[in-house]
Amino acid sequence: MNDGKAPNALELKGVTRVYEQGARRLEIFRDVGFSLPVGQIAALVGPSGSGKSSLLHIAGLLERPTAGEVRIAGRDCTRLDDYSRTRVRRFGIGFVYQFHHLLPEFTAEENVIIPQRIAGATKAAARARARELLDRLGLSQRLDHRPAQLSGGEQQRVAIARALANRPLLLLADEPTGNLDPATAQRVHDNFMELIAEEGLAALIATHNLELARHMHRVVHLQNGRLVEG
Repeated sequence: MNDGKAPNALELKGVTRVYEQGARRLEIFRDVGFSLPVGQIAALVGPSGSGKSSLLHIAGLLERPTAGEVRIAGRDCTRLDDYSRTRVRRFGIGFVYQFHHLLPEFTAEENVIIPQRIAGATKAAARARARELLDRLGLSQRLDHRPAQLSGGEQQRVAIARALANRPLLLLADEPTGNLDPATAQRVHDNFMELIAEEGLAALIATHNLELARHMHRVVHLQNGRLVEG
């Protein structure tokens, strides 16, 4: 909860998600309430199929809730049109997925430059930011390598740099180390946590790895359609 000092990067109020499949009504979760202040990292855990990805998609304005309210930095984004939602995502939210989704024909540096250029950054500023982030993630010697020339851990670190390139207030990650071996996952996770703390943003990270989850500020469980702290 917000302690009155930091604004909430994310607030979910009474969020419900129901899928209609013909005559069948599938309720994924209901009446979810959650707030995440700037500077806090929360782990989202729960069994497979519990709705973690759906909740992240709603928080990131990729899906609309069946009911409830989604606020980003205090702004109610629930009923924004598609153009406005896209602008909030572009400037306010970063995404990291289990699979890196890097553009294969571009270098590591170019993959981090592109979202900044789309957002209106100059070429020089975008390159400087890309190099800064990739250097902080230990990739200063890999700037000119394409994704196929990088290891799995390196690919995911480039994806993390890309997600942070536009200085979002909120970072959402869906199993960001789930496709890596345990040792690599730990290294990438450590890099991830350090960079999030340095950047001073809020992060909600879905993970099956309870050991990694315990190193975050909070752990919230999504189970049986409810979100529970602790």
